[in-house]
Amino acid sequence: MLETRFENERESGPAGFRLVAPFAPMGDQPEAVDALVRGFGDGARRAILRGVTGSGKTFTMANVIARHRRPTLVISHNKTLAAQLYAELKAFFPDNAVEYFISYYDYYQPEAYIPQTDTYIEKDASINEDLERFRLAASHALLGRKDVIIVASVSCIYGLLSPEDYRGLMIALREGQELPREALMEQLTEIQYQRNDYEPRPGVFRARGDTLDIFPSYSLEGIRVSFFGDEIESLRAINATTGKVTGRLPSCLISPAKQFVMPKSQLMGGVARIKAELAERLAQLDAEGKLLEAQRLRQRTEYDLAMLAEMGYCTGIENYSAPLAGRAPGIPPPTLIDYFGDDFLCIIDESHVTLPQIRAMYNGDQARKQVLVDNGFRLPSAKDNRPLTFDEFDARVPRVLYVSATPGPHERAVAEVEAEQVIRPTGLLDPIVEIRPLEGQIDDLIEEIRANAEHGGRTLVAALTKRACEDLAQYLADVGIRAEWLHSDLDAIARVDILGRLRRGEFDALIGVNLLREGLDLPEVTRVAILDADKEGFLRSETSLIQTAGRCARNVDGKVILYADAQTPAIRAVLAVTQAHRAKQQAYNAAHGITPQTVRRAINEDLAAEDSPAAPAKAPKRAPAASLVAERGLDRDALLQTLRDIEAEMRKAAEDLEFERAALLRDELRALRKEHGLA
Repeated sequence: MLETRFENERESGPAGFRLVAPFAPMGDQPEAVDALVRGFGDGARRAILRGVTGSGKTFTMANVIARHRRPTLVISHNKTLAAQLYAELKAFFPDNAVEYFISYYDYYQPEAYIPQTDTYIEKDASINEDLERFRLAASHALLGRKDVIIVASVSCIYGLLSPEDYRGLMIALREGQELPREALMEQLTEIQYQRNDYEPRPGVFRARGDTLDIFPSYSLEGIRVSFFGDEIESLRAINATTGKVTGRLPSCLISPAKQFVMPKSQLMGGVARIKAELAERLAQLDAEGKLLEAQRLRQRTEYDLAMLAEMGYCTGIENYSAPLAGRAPGIPPPTLIDYFGDDFLCIIDESHVTLPQIRAMYNGDQARKQVLVDNGFRLPSAKDNRPLTFDEFDARVPRVLYVSATPGPHERAVAEVEAEQVIRPTGLLDPIVEIRPLEGQIDDLIEEIRANAEHGGRTLVAALTKRACEDLAQYLADVGIRAEWLHSDLDAIARVDILGRLRRGEFDALIGVNLLREGLDLPEVTRVAILDADKEGFLRSETSLIQTAGRCARNVDGKVILYADAQTPAIRAVLAVTQAHRAKQQAYNAAHGITPQTVRRAINEDLAAEDSPAAPAKAPKRAPAASLVAERGLDRDALLQTLRDIEAEMRKAAEDLEFERAALLRDELRALRKEHGLA
């Protein structure tokens, strides 16, 4: 295991990072890292890392982060890829704060109104508590540390409470501090913590005698505050499940339980501004003869004002963020980007997709909200709760590294430095591309999947629509092929779980539409089949075909099959790029005596099992003991030792109150003893 340290130069200097990896930069990675770090050091603001799939772009990114020594925001265009990047960077930087920031909704239906049918669609959302905790952990880390890496989706360009207000709401605790228990409880309530003496979960606290247990919103671990009179006698970290003390804390910071929290002093001023805007807007609607709209707006807003005055919070409080914060109309909201300060690095992964997504967010949001405002559902200031425009975003990021195998026109136009990675550290060549006729493509695909599965390979299939994706997966299952589908209707955690099961060989073929393109790291995939490859359009463009083909570039047996009757310009471009890359890669391998090898990478557990910075480590999953005995041919002594190990694990699970796991281990122990005549 190699460790590379880039420590703090001084207290106020750059951040310190410790990069840990079982390998060193290889191929053309060292040249790429040197060029990018040197470029940023010389004052470059925009740079490109152009790298083929499997060339180790993430490892190059990690080396740039470590050597550049600045807090880093990594933006990905989808949650699945963001989860993968988060897991990889967390492994590369075990001692640093690597956090995950994506939309916390499992399901989200935005508020909308359709005037043509007089249909009002109320906001409906399901918040994923795990993802909310990850988001809060990201905000907490940025305000408390410099060695921070945040992996985010484009949700990072949406409005949040300003970092100044958020920092002002944080509660600082230290041993020996004079602070009555009741005063601390009141402060916790003001920042949206709830008292719950029965269920320890993030965002609550409980009081027992002279002890207060706080369960921070950003952590799975609790903080026990012990009082002696009005003085904090001790601070201890505790296991939230068992209540056992796990460590001493001389001091700590407690962040708000929600990201939309407002200080009382600011809240009252904001309420006054909302009332003034309401009066002005009602007068305008009355003058225009829109009496229904005026009545609707009055009722909705006055109800929200009453909730704010009574509870300090209301449903849809984000729509009042501008008047509550005192922002003038048109002023962009603070976002996660503002939490980084003025000196940080932004890496935009798969920039050819992510940048257009960032550019599109603003217009869609404003069109929907303008209809709500015009029809009396919201005040005009609701439009200022919005994502940043592309120009606003671009102005807020001091240094940007665009990462893509196929950079778009914007990146190529603004980049001052460009580094290229064509050589894979494993010596792998670009996969062979084969064209097959459209007629009988499904029958041919079935035979290809079966033949591939017999050799232990996995197959990715790219369809054109979600419906086609689901129907094909069902058809393949009906003919005896283990197949599943994946598209954007699945939440982030479900997507990660499916990809993990594909890698573990629990099924053989995964059917997708557009999520099987950029960045997915699946070394077990040996075939990529692209159906209807000559149907020209976005999903069969040169960029899409190159990106999809790259999903099997991490395996020595990788092959791409294009089902097409005509060679479109996109197909011809893919063939030309592949041939050029293969020639360069073969020459490098020959010159350095390299034999191509399939990428070997551990399978990360699903995102739900990822620990937050303060969470207790979870036991790794393992195969049942019975299968281990069969695989390893254990003798009697080894078998008895295995039984003792399982029994110890069972007792430990019971002690930790993990009763379901303890019961499973008990049943496994009984079955194994019975199987070997030891019952």
